[in-house]
Parts: sequence; C-alpha cells; structure tokens
Amino acid sequence: MRVMSQQSPQAEFDIRPLPGPLGAEVIGPDLSQPLSEAGFIRLHRAHLDHHVLVFRDQHALTPQQQVALSARFGPLQRHVLKQFALPEHPEVLVVSNIVEDGKPVGLGDAGHFWHSDLSYKPRPSLGSFLHAQELPAEGGDTLFANQHLAYDTLPAKLKQAVAGRRAEHWYLKRYAELQQRSPWRPDLTPQQIAEVPPAVHPVVRTHPENGRPALFVSEHFTTRVLELPPEDSDELLEALFLHSTQPEFVYRHRWRAGDLVFWDNRSVQHLATGCPAHQRRRLNRTTIEGDVPA
Repeated sequence: MRVMSQQSPQAEFDIRPLPGPLGAEVIGPDLSQPLSEAGFIRLHRAHLDHHVLVFRDQHALTPQQQVALSARFGPLQRHVLKQFALPEHPEVLVVSNIVEDGKPVGLGDAGHFWHSDLSYKPRPSLGSFLHAQELPAEGGDTLFANQHLAYDTLPAKLKQAVAGRRAEHWYLKRYAELQQRSPWRPDLTPQQIAEVPPAVHPVVRTHPENGRPALFVSEHFTTRVLELPPEDSDELLEALFLHSTQPEFVYRHRWRAGDLVFWDNRSVQHLATGCPAHQRRRLNRTTIEGDVPA
C-alpha cells in the first residue's frame, strides 16, 4: 500500500514483501537523493520487519551517497582488509573478482561461507548495504537465511542445548582455507591480525530493536561453544549450522543492474553463490556498526 507524505516525495514509496521467509522490495525512491525523515523512518521499520530490503535501478547512487545513506543508521565499520577499500571512501569495501594489472581490485571471495558480517567484532554489524557495479552474465546470486525462523523452529533438544550458551567468533577461523582456494586473498600483516582477536557472543541473541531471538553462529566465523568439551562443541555447532540454513529459511537474490540490497546482520546470515572466474563481478559494500549482542 502506498503511504503518502506531505513532507517530501522521498517519503513516497511502496514496500512489497517478497514471497518466502524474508525480504521486501522497495519501489520508488531514488537513493541518490536524501531521504526525508519520514522516508527514513519507513525504511527503518521495513528493515526490522523484513530483514532484507531490495532497491532496484539505483544506477545514479555514488559511493559518497551510499556512505551518507548508510551512516544514517549508525557509525560505519571498516573491513580489516583495507587494501580493498575505495581510496577516496575508505568505508566502502570493494567486493570483486576482477584482476587488473596483475592485482585484484577487491575482495573476490567474500561470502564464500555462510556468515553474519563482522560477527567476530565486539560490536558486530547492524547491517550492510551492497550496491551492484558490474554483474556477471551467469551466477553471482546471494542467499539470505532468516535466523529468527531458524531459532523458532529448533527442535526442543537443540533449543535446550543452546539456552544460555556463548560461542567464540574468530575472523581467522577459515582464512588459511580461503587462501588455499584463492591466489588473490592476501596474507594478513601483524597489525591486521591484532585488529581481529576472537570475540564471544551469545549463541542465541535477542534483536535489540524487534525483540526477537535469533541464532547467532556461522560456519565461517564461529569456532567453539564455551564450557563444552571440543567434541560436544563441534557436534552442537554442526547441528546448528545445518539447521540454520535450510531452504525454507532462505531468500535467493538474483542481482540486476543497479540493485542495492540492505540486510540486517542481526537477523540473517548470507552466502555468495559464486560465479565463473572469467565473468566480471564488482559491488560496493558499506557496513554499519551494531550493538554488543545480548
């Protein structure tokens, strides 16, 4: 339903839920223009309700404008691989498989495993914006899994097993494996390693704004459940990883030119499905700092 505003045309847009377990398409706004306060409030509410928002045809959106839009939701976080940030806008991480002059222009294997962005930080990400710059002719889809539904549907035995538990998240958990897969993933400097020590968070976090519980572990970054023997921790995490990304919890985003996607890292995990190496893919990502999970 279209909600009209007397304040600004930038508050006038449709929010259309996507079929499936999460997601909505936002029809109408030109995000290269500042949103009115009323428009921002509507987008914020939709983000909490639907967890993933899709904006089509945002061809005019510049990196500077993406940074400004993202910053309305909170402080921006910079990825530890700063060599893949835009020099003029260091808050923007380039996600790309393109190699120019023998060097990668961006992080080519971002999202190879299911994860929530920056869960290895003391204050993990609130959400991320990803804006398509170049897209492959085939492949390149992104999957999003609803972690509120994942928790709600946990078998009673698993729900009891995770109650009150905390888990460690570590950026380096699978870094060496990713390096073996890709010749372009760089070695980390001692300074970069020092930036990403392990962090500990609840296995089930309560969303600070919508109040709903969600699973908060991932195959990419979660290393162990505290106060459990290693074999018990591994068994519990494997069960949670398998349960949390079942097809009935997943929305598959098929990218179109000009797409901007905004997801809630407190509510979803995501996965990049990959594309053929010879197909050029480039997107700009901004990431918003969240709270300390509870």
